[in-house]
Amino acid sequence: MFRVLVTGAKGQVGSELVNLVPAGFTVIGLSSAQLDITDQDQVNVAVALHQPNLIINAAAYTAVDKAESDSDNAYAINEKAVAWLAQAAAHADIPLFHISTDYVFDGESTTPYKETDSINPQSVYGASKLAGEQMLAATHNKHIILRTSWVFSARGNNFVKTMLRLAKERDELSIVGDQHGCPTSATSIADILWKLAELYQQTDSLPWGIYNFSNSSACSWYEFAVEIFKQARESGFIPQTPTIKKITTADYPTPAVRPAFSVLDCSKLEKLLGQKIPEWKSELSTI
Repeated sequence: MFRVLVTGAKGQVGSELVNLVPAGFTVIGLSSAQLDITDQDQVNVAVALHQPNLIINAAAYTAVDKAESDSDNAYAINEKAVAWLAQAAAHADIPLFHISTDYVFDGESTTPYKETDSINPQSVYGASKLAGEQMLAATHNKHIILRTSWVFSARGNNFVKTMLRLAKERDELSIVGDQHGCPTSATSIADILWKLAELYQQTDSLPWGIYNFSNSSACSWYEFAVEIFKQARESGFIPQTPTIKKITTADYPTPAVRPAFSVLDCSKLEKLLGQKIPEWKSELSTI
């Protein structure tokens, strides 16, 4: 069996990776309570003990606003821990798949970002994730960095769960309508990572480097909310749809600056895998 060590196994993507293991693979899913990836000794012991053929790092510090006042922890998890994982993977001569973010971009583009476009994070979260990318690339050549965006699932803290909770508490909501990106289900991310793992298993190699992945197509947070409530109402999950008011970013200041436009061009990954990426609306209907 091809053994895959998954860190952050209780998180949104990590839990889906554990749930969707394909035939021919066995997964060792370790939560943050079971493996503190900021501890180099723990990382080395885990890799030596489980002897995986591949590591998928699904652990991350993702509290975007909190990171602005908690930068030490953000960098410890998003940069330093990636260094320990990369060193352990390099020592074992196995690949490391790592999940990153659209927040490495500044959001000033008007066309979807390619992997080669200039990075310019505007928040501590984005900067710490970029630092992790750079640490991995400098430490271990056998790596896949998967940049994704607006992750949602039935688990953890995310926009979908927040909207559904607020819909039961309020009659009217104000949602930002001038930030655009691509909602992406944790299930889709896990599926893509397993497809990459299968390709590596079959060929013993991959075109290493950075890949963008998000569900299609682009929308605003406001448009995302409208669809969430539409589907929730149709399924009977909420008794009625709240009134939604479209507001601007300036109307809703947050500690962290978010990209106004962070749509990702995923054509590089589509070409590698030979498949089209699913729509986020269809993915939303499955959670």
